[in-house]
Amino acid sequence: MLNIHWIDIAIVIISVVFTLGAGFYFASRQKSSDQYFAGSKTIPAWAIGISIFATLISSVTFLAYPAAAYKSNWILLVQGLMVPIVLICVVWVIVPLFRKVIRLSTYEYFERRFGVFARMYSSIAFILTHFSKMGTVLYLVSLALSTLTGLDVTIYILILSVVIILLTLLGGMEAVIWMDVIQGFLLIGGGILCAGILLFKYEGGAGAMISEAVSMKKIDFGPYDFSFTKLTFWVLVVNGIFYALQKYGTDQTIVQRYLAAKNDKDAKKAAYIGVFASVPVWALFMLIGSLLFVFYNSGGATLPEGMNADQAFTYFIGTELPVGAVGLVLAALIAAAVSSLDSDMNCLAAIGVEDFYQRFKPNCSDKDRLLVGRLLVLFSGLAMSAVALLYHAWQGEGVLGVVFELYAIFSAGIVGIFLLGLFSRHANKQGLYVGLAVCVAFTGYAVLTTTKINGSMILDLGSLNFPHHKYMLGVYSHLIVLVVGYFASFLFKSEKADDSLTFYGYLKQKH
Repeated sequence: MLNIHWIDIAIVIISVVFTLGAGFYFASRQKSSDQYFAGSKTIPAWAIGISIFATLISSVTFLAYPAAAYKSNWILLVQGLMVPIVLICVVWVIVPLFRKVIRLSTYEYFERRFGVFARMYSSIAFILTHFSKMGTVLYLVSLALSTLTGLDVTIYILILSVVIILLTLLGGMEAVIWMDVIQGFLLIGGGILCAGILLFKYEGGAGAMISEAVSMKKIDFGPYDFSFTKLTFWVLVVNGIFYALQKYGTDQTIVQRYLAAKNDKDAKKAAYIGVFASVPVWALFMLIGSLLFVFYNSGGATLPEGMNADQAFTYFIGTELPVGAVGLVLAALIAAAVSSLDSDMNCLAAIGVEDFYQRFKPNCSDKDRLLVGRLLVLFSGLAMSAVALLYHAWQGEGVLGVVFELYAIFSAGIVGIFLLGLFSRHANKQGLYVGLAVCVAFTGYAVLTTTKINGSMILDLGSLNFPHHKYMLGVYSHLIVLVVGYFASFLFKSEKADDSLTFYGYLKQKH
């Protein structure tokens, strides 16, 4: 336990109260389901861009990136570095496509291209993976706050849950975006403050500290072996390409922001702002981890015995920052959680209304849609709290491993579906279903032959076990859907897809 000053506590309380106030302020504007889920269509591009940035930078980034750099180096940043490269290549076609083809749900495109099953498969995958992510984010930030203040983790889980549910329940997407703007700047400020204090606490000065981090290979992206069997630079390059495609081409939390923009130009601008703000901040938190390693391993300060790398940043905040700065950093940490979780909850509700409720009750009124959307926000918030409390009951052991395995299983092939629909006019739903079946079988094989329980593999096939790093599982599953789905489509007769649903329709429109 690291006791903090009352001034720091006051700063945190003020930031939380301000967040709740934003929810009440925007509550009166939520007159329709469209406005609740997509905003008023008057939000400027820069605000939507900062909202995208704040959604991408959660408290997992705030806590996990410094820990990763402390334990290893900057190799995990390689995934993020691929995002702007991919975005530049695809945003000019996917933004106008989605704004023209879908009403609200990203997965409406999948249905229009490949039928109802493709929509259900992809939307359920989104729901399952984001429920896991939400519980993890809430648990980790609550754990960090508990370490600093000594209060039980459960208290923070419940308090933060109430704040996030109220903000999202009352204010809708408009409140989410504008609070993300404020929280995004708070997050950047918190990171810069910590990095600055670290740099100037080192006896030899900032230059010497960075030089020491480089010589210790803490600012490095290796190993650079061209191998997929272990975590290498090239594994993260390939993984990052598909991560970027999945996030910006198929993730409801991002696509819903494209729809909130005034026009296509603003939506594209927002996407660029979001990405090009995220990469430097990811690098900033990696730098903090590297500097923490130098700070605690170069003869100066030392970590208490038994404290691991995951706790180093929290310990530094509680022991090295001055009064006031601690409160600002804690407010930034909470802001990182709020800005990620409020987006997830609003988008989960949008998916629930668009993909499920409206399908079973097609004649529902807009008032019904708005009511159900708010009930789904409440339900998703309660479910998020339950998952976080379960993680606390399990003491967090193996939680992230389980989450990553579920993500690999349920998100498998989503990018493959998207690319198949976008770039192939002759691909059909029967071919896609064959691709998905092969993908699910492959994912099952890979998970079973790489997961150990009590030291033994669930399914041990010896030399036939999945040989590559687990990060490659998602890459291969997307490629399987794309390749198998493409060639299997030749086995079934069907009409060519409507050009307006493909890349070729976009080209025709341009010419």
